[in-house]
Amino acid sequence: MSNYKTVFFTLGVLQIILGLSMIVPILAQFFYNQLDSGFISSGVITIIFGVLFFLSNLDHNKKLSLPQAFLLTALSWLNIAIFGSLPFIFSSIELSLADAFFESMSGITTTGSTIITNLNETPKAILLWRAMLQWLGGIGIIVMAITLMPIMNIGGMQLFVISTSNTPEKILPKSKEISIRLILVYIALTGACALFYKIFGMGFFDSIVHSMTTIATGGFSNYNDSIGYFDSALIEFTSMIFIILGSLPFIAYIKYLNGDKKIFLKDTQIKTFFKIIIFSVLLMFVYLSIKNQSIFQLNYREITFNVISILTGTGYVTQNFSEWGSFPLMYFLILMFIGGCAGSTACGIKIFRVQILYQFITNQLKKIIYPRGIFHVKYEKNNVDEKFMSSIISFIFLYIFIFFIVTALLSINGLDFITAISAAATSISNVGPGLGEIIGPNGNFSELSDFSKWILSIAMILGRLELFAVLVLFIPSFWRKY
Repeated sequence: MSNYKTVFFTLGVLQIILGLSMIVPILAQFFYNQLDSGFISSGVITIIFGVLFFLSNLDHNKKLSLPQAFLLTALSWLNIAIFGSLPFIFSSIELSLADAFFESMSGITTTGSTIITNLNETPKAILLWRAMLQWLGGIGIIVMAITLMPIMNIGGMQLFVISTSNTPEKILPKSKEISIRLILVYIALTGACALFYKIFGMGFFDSIVHSMTTIATGGFSNYNDSIGYFDSALIEFTSMIFIILGSLPFIAYIKYLNGDKKIFLKDTQIKTFFKIIIFSVLLMFVYLSIKNQSIFQLNYREITFNVISILTGTGYVTQNFSEWGSFPLMYFLILMFIGGCAGSTACGIKIFRVQILYQFITNQLKKIIYPRGIFHVKYEKNNVDEKFMSSIISFIFLYIFIFFIVTALLSINGLDFITAISAAATSISNVGPGLGEIIGPNGNFSELSDFSKWILSIAMILGRLELFAVLVLFIPSFWRKY
């Protein structure tokens, strides 16, 4: 059995950072004269546990092995979700354990589902903390997707390995430089988003909070009406632009800064991402114009905004799209599964897997017509071998299988079909709002039972960590091998 001191040392560092970050909501409490002991108590507890982990594992081996990488990935998100829930428990809103953990997990996984019923009256510090969790979760998943997942061979992510010289034992040294660059780009985009929000009419606090949840494609808002509260075309346009920027592969920004000025025009995943947006928006235009029998009755801004928000897993809403009819709801369910680009803050199956699966199915059909033909699946002009192909197919199969399992568990617990199926989809795809009256755009998850909230919380972390990063820890043979 390997030495796991490195894992717990790193967890200690993360907990200390999380505890210190609670100072920011405390400052907000002073500024808005809403001081209570919730964040102070939570910060002290979090830092104490972090220091204990840190000091008891000082003699760790600085190299990170493959099993340690898997364990660190899963425990990091779980650990932050647990300690991130403390402010919700100790604050004046006094959420139950299930509700607090659900809200925290929804934040750190950038899902955006909420159980808070009256956001308009919620203390500023809590609203800020929710946004900070999503912001931290966004940068966390970017760094993990680009530095750890390719080496962990998760669901075809090995296609995006940064350097062929990378080995599991050299993950930390090799990823340090690229991680710093990613964080700087992430901070720059957040600052730019906040600036434009402020210029176009948001208050200072709202612009800061919404910029964090926009770039993280998380969707937590300060208001029950989400971004629709502002009823501003400029704010919604800004939101769409920065949601898209957050949904693009962040490694593309690094390549652009390194001199590849055409990366955003030639990257096949980015091109397909925009094609899906354009096709989906046009499809909704056509459907709703036929349904309403007049294109002049359509609100093009709302259609475009909600398509982008659902596809990227952001979950902001400007209108109750449940009223659009059955077809848009089913189509949005499909968009939830597709998601954004790999290596971004967006969620879902990811564009590149859909691209490769499409090629694979096309080739299978060609083989029926031309039995002796040889057809290759290509990605970025490189052949995708059988190992990658099987990894991607197994990921998609497992994704759909877990979706049905979660749906069945929710149905057993008494939820109606549309609520159960959309709750399962929105949690595993980390989107936010579901469909129907209960958890739809105008609802929230507060009416669900504790059992349903725990199930959805598990689905959130499974979806955020690409399934295999968590499930492999429960395979005994994995631990025996390493």
